[in-house]
Amino acid sequence: MGGRAVTFSGKVDLSAADRLFDWSGVHVVIAGLGTSGYAAADALLELDATVLVLDDCDDDSHRDKGGLLEVLGAEVRLGPGSASDLPEETDLVVVSPSWRPTQPLVARALTRGIPVWGEPELAWRLMHPDRVIPWLAITGTNGKTTTTQMTESILHAAGLKACAVGNIGRPILEAMADEINYDVFAVELSSFQLHWSNSLSLHSAAVLNLHQDHLEWYAHESDPLGSYAADKARIYHQVTNSCVYNVADPATEHMVEDADVVEGARAIGFTTGTPGPSMIGIVDGLIVDRAFVEQRATSAMKLARLEDVHPFAPHNVENALAAAALTRSFGVPAPAVGQGLRDLHLGGHRIETVHQAGGITWVDDSKATNPHAANSSMRAFEHIVWIAGGQAKGTHFDNLVTTHAGKLRGVVVLGTDRGIIARSLAEHAPQVPVVVIDDMSREAMARAVHEAAKMARPGDTVLMAPGCASLDIWPGYAARGEDFANAAQHVDGPDADG
Repeated sequence: MGGRAVTFSGKVDLSAADRLFDWSGVHVVIAGLGTSGYAAADALLELDATVLVLDDCDDDSHRDKGGLLEVLGAEVRLGPGSASDLPEETDLVVVSPSWRPTQPLVARALTRGIPVWGEPELAWRLMHPDRVIPWLAITGTNGKTTTTQMTESILHAAGLKACAVGNIGRPILEAMADEINYDVFAVELSSFQLHWSNSLSLHSAAVLNLHQDHLEWYAHESDPLGSYAADKARIYHQVTNSCVYNVADPATEHMVEDADVVEGARAIGFTTGTPGPSMIGIVDGLIVDRAFVEQRATSAMKLARLEDVHPFAPHNVENALAAAALTRSFGVPAPAVGQGLRDLHLGGHRIETVHQAGGITWVDDSKATNPHAANSSMRAFEHIVWIAGGQAKGTHFDNLVTTHAGKLRGVVVLGTDRGIIARSLAEHAPQVPVVVIDDMSREAMARAVHEAAKMARPGDTVLMAPGCASLDIWPGYAARGEDFANAAQHVDGPDADG
């Protein structure tokens, strides 16, 4: 690798581009000035690329980041319409994760044969050939962030210098610039990021599950769910060590079967049941390894106790199993798995108890932004008053409602797609009381909590697991969770009028 080549069209050939490539004079458009866009622009400017940053947003944060990049030598264009035109001299487009293939600038690049990369693709290339850090990567519809955090914590417990990066919030390129010689990265990758990645060859990778989500991003495709799944499956391409799949989700195993991996890479399953050979599973309350032990045909090695997993819930146990598989594939000693799980302190808004009064427990799972994530939460409780709603992203709730109708004490729906959930409830759980909140301000959550308190009885859980994204009303799922927690903490117990 390295060097420079020119195609017959006169454009720079970036097919073998890496950190030692001659980037001087390569014209790169950075589409979107979020955290990943800033990191990409900064890294490319250090390599003397010609960088143009485009973003239709022109708020204080974007202006601050844009000003810093201009000092470093970039050209920055912000404000409405800035990100619509693609300059003729463009050699490469680096897109933020939310940018779809149908957006005009991206569509023009694809039509003209200009490479389009995401930040992970750029980071992977800029590690090579001389600064390579192995990646243990995680994708799936739900549980990505938690599993990535578990993986990082287990690696730390083993004494390794590790960092959680990617879709979890920290750009990979930013971590690469740290003054730390990392042993390994725990990398969360979304389907959007994988869509724009084509040269990854990861040490090990896991697909946790596959369910409907983000189908609006794939609405231009004839088979949106199939395209979403195909992007998830890209994580297994050219894996060198282990492809980790969910035994309970056959779609993930099929992805492994179809993957073009490096010779010698293994398929490793994780299961909440008794594991077979080449699996991580559970026996007598213990997480055990029958994949990375010499006598796996006849025996298993203890890695952790189920009580090491917190918060304890069925889906979180699955996350721990996947993290155990990934880290064991990297040679982590068995005791580090349990220690890492015990050491972990997850961020808020993931099945987090925020209040208890009058025998009622109030649980914030604002991070449950699709029906499958909401299902995972609802599995953990016996009697539920459910607060749901927001942006459904093209998903439906019929299966979720049918599955949990028997445990619903009542439901409060709010947000822009509240009607979708209300209709599913009317059709599949007509006996369940439903309150619809039409308020589209942040005060809607306080009203929802008040209505939920009327329905709840001692022993119930009021569960805010919306099954939807939050950007219709809130700036993000964290703000939604905080509003729920604040309102819940003012509730003393079952409503006297209920």
